Amino acid sequence: MSSTWRLIPLMQASGKLHMAIDAWLLEQHRQGLHPPTLRFYIWDPPAISLGYHQRHGFRQWESLLWNGKPIDLVRRPSGGRAVLHQGDLTYAVITSDLPANRMQAYQQICEFLIQGWRSLGVELHYGQAGRGYIHNPNCFGTATGADLVTIDGAKLIGSAQLRRGTAVLQHGSLQLEPDAALFQQVFGVAPVLPTLPHSLQGAERIKTVMDALIESAGHCFNTDFQIRSLSEAECATIQNWSKDHKLLW
Repeated sequence: MSSTWRLIPLMQASGKLHMAIDAWLLEQHRQGLHPPTLRFYIWDPPAISLGYHQRHGFRQWESLLWNGKPIDLVRRPSGGRAVLHQGDLTYAVITSDLPANRMQAYQQICEFLIQGWRSLGVELHYGQAGRGYIHNPNCFGTATGADLVTIDGAKLIGSAQLRRGTAVLQHGSLQLEPDAALFQQVFGVAPVLPTLPHSLQGAERIKTVMDALIESAGHCFNTDFQIRSLSEAECATIQNWSKDHKLLW
């Protein structure tokens, strides 16, 4: 029997709001007050997100500009390394009753990413970096077993996870068209960009990717989606909740 998940349409907002939304959805789901959820979003303004336990220590990032606008510095509720959110698409899955083993849980969720990209002509496999990745501040500088890379070794998707009881938040960045010069300015190295099919270029790229991933998520999670945007009341609740819980994402 299929379940019913909430699908929140594409949102464009600040990184702090996005992280508060993800954390709130996880807590609501943990309490049994909200169904499993899939959502996609874009960071506006562009931002660098830090893993929850990642030391700050990058003063040069605090004064970065892109197209004349400051780049936000945001801390995620999940772990991992720093991610530049510009030219990317972020997904978030909030669900429960996954395997207790962290890597098995990653793989159960990531299957919808693998199948969705396969339908677009892109084969992905898991990275193989060992624990040494923690010494690299750049999430896309290494690919661990929780990340997905193309057949030429370029990392396309970096994911991070947070578990609260049996409830799990997994969100990740899909690198579609990052600004190579900005990436090098942030991390000091040129990005290794994945080669994507010509059909994934241009203004319809994000919609094409989202449509494929939503379809594959329906199959992989055996779910029917109820499309429902965040209401003004929910957004106000999230803002107040994040302040009450001192969540400075």
